[in-house]
Amino acid sequence: MTIRTILVDDEPLAIQGLQLRLEPYEDVEIIDTCLNGREAIRSIKTHKPDLVFLDIQMPGFDGFSVIQGLMEVEPPLFVFVTAYQDHAIRAFEAQAMDYLMKPVDEGRLADTIDRVRQRLSEKRGVGEANRLKEVLAEVAPEAAGSLPDGDDAPAANRFEKLINIKDRGQIFRVDVDTIERIDAAGDYMCIYTGDNTLILRETMKDLEKRLDPRRFQRVHRSTIVNLDLVKQVKPHTNGECFLVLDSGAQVKVSRSYRDVVARFVH
Repeated sequence: MTIRTILVDDEPLAIQGLQLRLEPYEDVEIIDTCLNGREAIRSIKTHKPDLVFLDIQMPGFDGFSVIQGLMEVEPPLFVFVTAYQDHAIRAFEAQAMDYLMKPVDEGRLADTIDRVRQRLSEKRGVGEANRLKEVLAEVAPEAAGSLPDGDDAPAANRFEKLINIKDRGQIFRVDVDTIERIDAAGDYMCIYTGDNTLILRETMKDLEKRLDPRRFQRVHRSTIVNLDLVKQVKPHTNGECFLVLDSGAQVKVSRSYRDVVARFVH
């Protein structure tokens, strides 16, 4: 899988430095470089890259203006690269894939490329599944009807391994393995890890799509539990039960979800 990439920065030396850091990644192909936002918009619309490393502070069209200028096309993945830490929160609000500080740390860059590979693999896997279903619908309708939709295919690599959470004016990078449970409160999610509680502005429906359902199961209308961190099941009245988690927290499982949980907890 080749990651077709465009670099955007008003400083030529910054572009050269990023090019050098990306050279070890054989699957990253730099197809264009741009020195301002207007060039970037034209190049992205023309080349349709998979990934764009985008400087924020540029004269004229800044990085956020570039994203706004691409609203009518399918956007690539964006990674902001900037010297200004105070742009971090706004970068994630703009749905950036990641945020790198100048000078770019090689370890952080490696993490970013891994996340990009994961996201593109998920996206391409869904696309291939949907194209296969379209072909089968024409030549073998009965077979196509039995295939799951691409969005529902349970491939392990399509789910998030890290989730960026903006809370209390900071960006937290949370390893999903450490998430014990999630409680919904309207359009906000309370994310509980072993030693922290974070607030994420997202609906439960959208968050569920990002988590592997073989591990993260809804056990109540407003609660998701990491089944790997369940250490005990305690029966309760009226067909309900409690799950005791590694931290000692107890989560009630409503009757309507008990059968779902029973398939995973023994």
